[in-house]
Amino acid sequence: MTPAVASPPSDTEAAVATARRRLVPFLVLMYLLAYLDRANVAYAKQALQLSTGISEAAFAFAAGIFFIGYAVFELPSNLILHRVGARVWLSRIMVTWGLLAAAMAFVQGDTSFALLRVLLGIAEAGFFPGVLLYLTYWFPAKERAQILGLFYLSQPLCFILGGPISGLLLDMHGAFGLTGWQLMFLVEGLAASLVGVWAYFYLTDRPRDAAWMPARQQAALEASIATENAAKSAHGAVHLGAIFRNPLLAHFALTYFSIAICGYGIAFYLPAQVSALLGTKIGLGVTLVTSIPWLCAFAVSAFWPGLAQRSGRRRTFAVVSLLCAGLGMIASGYLPPLVAVVALCVSVAGLISAQPIFWTFPMGYFGGAAAAGGIAVINAIGNLGGFVAPNLKVAAEGWAGTGLAGLWVIGGGALLASLLVALIPARAELRDEARTDAVASKGALA
Repeated sequence: MTPAVASPPSDTEAAVATARRRLVPFLVLMYLLAYLDRANVAYAKQALQLSTGISEAAFAFAAGIFFIGYAVFELPSNLILHRVGARVWLSRIMVTWGLLAAAMAFVQGDTSFALLRVLLGIAEAGFFPGVLLYLTYWFPAKERAQILGLFYLSQPLCFILGGPISGLLLDMHGAFGLTGWQLMFLVEGLAASLVGVWAYFYLTDRPRDAAWMPARQQAALEASIATENAAKSAHGAVHLGAIFRNPLLAHFALTYFSIAICGYGIAFYLPAQVSALLGTKIGLGVTLVTSIPWLCAFAVSAFWPGLAQRSGRRRTFAVVSLLCAGLGMIASGYLPPLVAVVALCVSVAGLISAQPIFWTFPMGYFGGAAAAGGIAVINAIGNLGGFVAPNLKVAAEGWAGTGLAGLWVIGGGALLASLLVALIPARAELRDEARTDAVASKGALA
């Protein structure tokens, strides 16, 4: 019997593979540094408060106020990116936020800490939704869950690699006449600025501009993306003004807001929680243990979003992930230390694997200027959860008189999100490739 011979990939499939190899690893590096400069205050928390006298309430306020400036400037930033191109705008964002992140080394007290955090949020505004928008220029809908899953590996990598590096820098107290937390902010902030300069020379705005991709692949990929945009136009989801009249925008934004409460609660307080479980201060040892849940998240996110897309049951997969995130976080407060770390592994893996699946809904539904605006609005409103999470956690713990109340706040965000994902209307879950094929067929018959 003659063995079956695999058919060669189409030009579109070859183009997607080429773009994946070229763009995704670099975007992962960029987001890793973005998330590290956003969340490294969690590692600096104890030493920073000891050096500057910043109170617990002031720390929570400043950690969260980042998201106010971030939210206000998110939409205009993404619209500028849509107009001027990702190469210029993402580079500008990285260089600016890197310099401000490095300036955190000069914090003196409550006021300077809060001021630099809000400026950092303004500088970074538009980066994450800009990357999501950028992915819609390069990858067809049926590829996006897997691509987003790979992109979201940045978050666990941030804590797997960035956590121990932050811990090592914190332990280098006194080097170059600096405290450990000052050295950490300087090194990690300047690293982002350098990668931002690199991004200007490395990124390519659209497939048609890619000198590193064969012309046939460029044309095939551009045609595939154009067909999808025509499919979105068929249900009126490409015009900027239309998104503000669409109730799905509010549904998506509230869902992401709930996810962010859990996500930033974990990002800001997981090191402190592990420190309390181990009974030791935050340093290299604590950051190594804190890396374990992120390793689990890395492993799960490498396959779970792609499996959700292939199964055609994205909602179910997202709901399961968010239930794991919420229940695992709450359970960790009631378990012995070793079992509590296992619960945290379940929680973090659920949270990280749910987010790329969630984003396939708005990215598949909105197109054109509506995608630029819609993704920015969803991310801006959603990320206000990053302001609410630390402040609500502190308030709940003060009211209840126990740290367990904070875990209920963080875990409750994920549980609410699981309900909201389950309630996403069926029209937003239509398989994007089926909708695209329908428009393509209509065009062929015309």
